[in-house]
Amino acid sequence: MTCIRVRDVVQEVMSTGYLSLNLENKLRRMLQTTHYDSEDIHAFANLQLAAMSGKVKQESRELYQLAVMESE
Repeated sequence: MTCIRVRDVVQEVMSTGYLSLNLENKLRRMLQTTHYDSEDIHAFANLQLAAMSGKVKQESRELYQLAVMESE
């Protein structure tokens, strides 16, 4: 069994520019339950910066914004 690292998931997200709910939850679980190294932390920090700057779109954020617009 191949161990998937946080940085591998981040690389996938960065290459597509889209963080799906599935991958967001996978990253959350990995960060809570997996031993990771400084490269993984660095990759995750870069993903956070990319999401904040709009370089990566988040499905969860899109769904939230849609729900807010529908409730107005």
